[in-house]
Amino acid sequence: MPELPETETIARDLHASVAGRTVAKVTVARPDVLREVGERAFRRRLRGVGIVGSWRRAKLIVTDLSTRDRLVVQPRFTGALIVDDGTLDPALLAYSTIRLVLDDGRSIHYCDVRRLGTVALMNETRFEEYSAALGIEPLDSTFTASQLSGVLRVSNQPVKKVLMDQRRIAGIGNIYANEALWRAGIDPSRAAGTIAAGEAALLRDSIVAVLEESIAARGTSFRDYRDAKGQRGGFAAKLQVYGREGQPCVRCGSRLVGTHAIDGRATVFCARCQS
Repeated sequence: MPELPETETIARDLHASVAGRTVAKVTVARPDVLREVGERAFRRRLRGVGIVGSWRRAKLIVTDLSTRDRLVVQPRFTGALIVDDGTLDPALLAYSTIRLVLDDGRSIHYCDVRRLGTVALMNETRFEEYSAALGIEPLDSTFTASQLSGVLRVSNQPVKKVLMDQRRIAGIGNIYANEALWRAGIDPSRAAGTIAAGEAALLRDSIVAVLEESIAARGTSFRDYRDAKGQRGGFAAKLQVYGREGQPCVRCGSRLVGTHAIDGRATVFCARCQS
């Protein structure tokens, strides 16, 4: 599932590749992925419109348009935004649900095998309302140790669940919550309110580090994730716990433990060096 590093990678690719272009034609093959507007309004409001730029909010890829509308894509499990110049392997576009043909002949495809992701068209007011319900961005300068400590100390839920709550901290998903907690030496099931200030500072630094490292590697690909160029991310080879249940901890050598007890999500941790 694309999390912050993956959606950040796609947004940066889109911005570099298509900012300044114009949407010449809109094709909707699977209207069930649309949100906020119907198919007819979607096509009408995008045709002939300029692309100002793309950026990320939480796990969303946001594209600003010359009409001040915003195209908001939430890839969820298998969604991908891919720019095709005519040379891509057709297999990458087999599950294209929406195609935006640009004025230079290239196309932006929203591809989604399971069609659980969404493509929304919002005006500025609606987007600001939507964004206001999301938490702080962990790569913003305002995401400090004291800010994280304040988020954690008011909750008795498992710390991993709090990190993944998009209303509190935006963009962290299962992969990077596992990785950050291992780096910080904190048991994922521990009550968030018991995390001391010093531990919160280490956790904050661990979150930022793992997210930035994954962005540098262009995200994590297991099965479906592709960047806007149709390529796989390279961070999977650098994961320390996620996907490594039963293997030795690289820090202490103990066997990593896997469980689904925390909110039904796959959690992998070291019972020896995470407390």
